[in-house]
Amino acid sequence: MIKTAVLGLGKMGLSHLAIARAHPDIDLVAGCDSSTYLTDVLAQYSGLKCYGDFDRLLSEEKLDALIIATPSKFHATMVEKALERGLHVFCEKPFVLDPEDGYRLAELAEQKKLVNQVGYHYRFVGAFQEAARIVRSGALGEVHHVRIEAYGPVVLRPSGSTWRSTKTEGGGALYDYACHALDLMNFVAGMPGAVNGVVRHSVFSRDVDDEVYALFRYPGGASAQLSVNWSDESHRKMSTAITVWGSRGRMSADRQECQIYLREPHDALPGAPKGWSVRYTTDLTQEVWYYLRGEEYSAQVDYFLQSIKLGRIDGENSFRSALQTDRLVSMLLEAETNPAQQRAADMASVPGRRAGLWSRLIGERT
Repeated sequence: MIKTAVLGLGKMGLSHLAIARAHPDIDLVAGCDSSTYLTDVLAQYSGLKCYGDFDRLLSEEKLDALIIATPSKFHATMVEKALERGLHVFCEKPFVLDPEDGYRLAELAEQKKLVNQVGYHYRFVGAFQEAARIVRSGALGEVHHVRIEAYGPVVLRPSGSTWRSTKTEGGGALYDYACHALDLMNFVAGMPGAVNGVVRHSVFSRDVDDEVYALFRYPGGASAQLSVNWSDESHRKMSTAITVWGSRGRMSADRQECQIYLREPHDALPGAPKGWSVRYTTDLTQEVWYYLRGEEYSAQVDYFLQSIKLGRIDGENSFRSALQTDRLVSMLLEAETNPAQQRAADMASVPGRRAGLWSRLIGERT
């Protein structure tokens, strides 16, 4: 049994708590949150041992792993403390708000050979996994354009600030919604090398953006379009979709299905005819032991557990992988505020040229 605690008992923290507590190989020993109301209610009605102080939790409990679901501004400090204690860490997204912190923590986790994972759950959705497989198979031919979209009803009126809508804590739609979309784009189609244009709007929020639109370019010439809006009440909940156009066809995927259009049948997709075909997420998703909000939430926790058992420190959604998403966020911010940075990003996308800071952060050539 993997002795685990959940740090942060808000919306995602409670979800992780329920999922981890139901896992047959996880011993959920404690929860931790600064809200005494939450910890008192959980202790009284669920029997869970609860703490109001993170340092006390670390000193009093013998843990193997930690699930962190606190506001984003606390991630770096808490992840570092957990790693220094020798704990495997699952951290909710976005990983950190300062990429330098992310680089340092990725290095630390790798040095200590500790499992590290970030909660980009779309990589565990069957339809998106199929989308990534199709693109990598070459069935679509040479990819020339990608479109990634994320819409939802998070901020629908001017209101008092929460941590999610505070620039220094949550980061708004850019960090809350766009990060998911950008990570999914990296997963399905690879990471672009430059950004060509950025538009950010505050529809209702005072301190952060509610809409983010951008155009990226890949080193080989392909383009990618980002469209994010968390003030869209036409959607009941967050809805994310990706479309990839290639020389031999097109693929579109969302939470429910993966649609493929092929100009001609391809050996990599046996059974897919010329023209349209559809693969549904119900046929692509493996059953999980506990369903809450979607199979992907349980699947990512189980993947984290299996990584601990296998000693797999470079698995899906590692800290290093999350830094690639952080890189794109930084490119968005820098391209809008500093046109010269755009030219630098263009130069960094030339094959064989080191991209300075970011080559160090993600450990690869762009």
